[in-house]
Amino acid sequence: MHVLLATSELNPYSKTGGLADMVSALARALAGPATGAGLKVSVVTPLYRGVAEAHPGIEPTSWRLAIPLGDGLVEGRFHCCKPSANLTLWFVEQPGFFDRAGLYNESNRDYADNAARFIFLSRAALILARHLPDPPTVLHCHDWQTGLIPILARHARLQAGWTQPPRTVFTIHNLAFQGSFPASTWGLTGLPSDWLHLESALHFERVNFLKAGLTQAQAITTVSPTYAQEILTPEYGCGLEGLLLKRYNDLSGILNGVDYEEWNSASDPALPAAFSAGDPAGKAVCKATLQRELGLPDRSDVPLFANISRLTDQKGSSLLVETVRALLDAGESLQFALLGSGEKALENAFRDLAKRFPDQVAARIGFDPALSHRIEAGADFYLMPSRFEPCGLNQLYSLRYGAIPIVRATGGLKDSVVDPRDNAAQATGIQFAPYSATALQKAMMKALALWQEPAWLRHIRHNGMTADFSWEKQSAEYIALYDSVCRE
Repeated sequence: MHVLLATSELNPYSKTGGLADMVSALARALAGPATGAGLKVSVVTPLYRGVAEAHPGIEPTSWRLAIPLGDGLVEGRFHCCKPSANLTLWFVEQPGFFDRAGLYNESNRDYADNAARFIFLSRAALILARHLPDPPTVLHCHDWQTGLIPILARHARLQAGWTQPPRTVFTIHNLAFQGSFPASTWGLTGLPSDWLHLESALHFERVNFLKAGLTQAQAITTVSPTYAQEILTPEYGCGLEGLLLKRYNDLSGILNGVDYEEWNSASDPALPAAFSAGDPAGKAVCKATLQRELGLPDRSDVPLFANISRLTDQKGSSLLVETVRALLDAGESLQFALLGSGEKALENAFRDLAKRFPDQVAARIGFDPALSHRIEAGADFYLMPSRFEPCGLNQLYSLRYGAIPIVRATGGLKDSVVDPRDNAAQATGIQFAPYSATALQKAMMKALALWQEPAWLRHIRHNGMTADFSWEKQSAEYIALYDSVCRE
């Protein structure tokens, strides 16, 4: 079997969030010998600014593109590298579209031509799939940026003579981001005008890239079992719950995994000391070093809570500000470390909190991968009070790094963290349900009580550090899904 993954970002070449991590780790797991399946895997993604220079193994090919977009013809070229025997990466070069400062936006403003940019990527992916010497059996598309690929493949089969196109799988990473554009955008796709209707990509008189993927792919997945059920409801369905209910039998939720080569506290080069479930002593060194790095007092007697996040309402950032402030005003003994960026009002709120409580709060506004590893390693508790969370990755990293997660019971957070109320023997963290500062404060008070019970704390921490969310395990579910769609 040959699987082609289509994605708008791929770690370590391009990244804005968990999409890049997920596709990269899944590709390696599918291609690796640990699967035992012998899969051949390819990935197609844009060649963004600076990628080729930062990764000299990426070489230009002689394979050039000339793709019609509306009344114009846009040229490009494929670049390629082969990280392992079964894995090939294809990068789509088009400087006018992809040689930019950002992937999707600058200064929080989306690029005006995002529709054209990702139509070009989608059509390039179809050309690759159709003309590779060993064509893919399955074309696995990720998020709205590749949502048009299934309908483009259908058109190629029905009207352009492609007798055996690959089966298509479409994964929703976050239903809130749909790629909605004016109806006039359809003219850039090269598809007949009468193909734009309510059963394809038309949604409230606009072209909806994500809806196109949902209507046309043979199978639909999302990144956790609970989120797959949540998006069938008006609260989480973002206006597409009716369509998803119609496709209920084609929808599944597969929890994301963790790349334990990158996230391994026993061998992480970003950490000042190594530690593991079997030898946890180094975690105390990591905590003390982190406190000094962040300008907090070096105290082993108080719990250090942490959060690494985009600062938005979805991630519960406003709840964090309100709750941490309330606990510190009440005189609770704790420290809090934040790393993140996002909405300016929230950035300023965390800065103000750190100024008000300089010995208890540290706020680092920005993106720092190495620091994120040190925060996971140094924290005692990790906070994820998300309004919704399709999967979440930081709670999985926290489990392995011994930072007990405190999560809202939603999406992948609910699927990956075991609360003592549900199973005391296998507990790995603390869950709370209502999206409110009151509920978060109660959960943090439980953590403070847990801090006073060292044996119970060690038990829960050990459970988390030994939990297995490896991609080798999770990728088996994707292999089973691919086998299923190929048998249809």
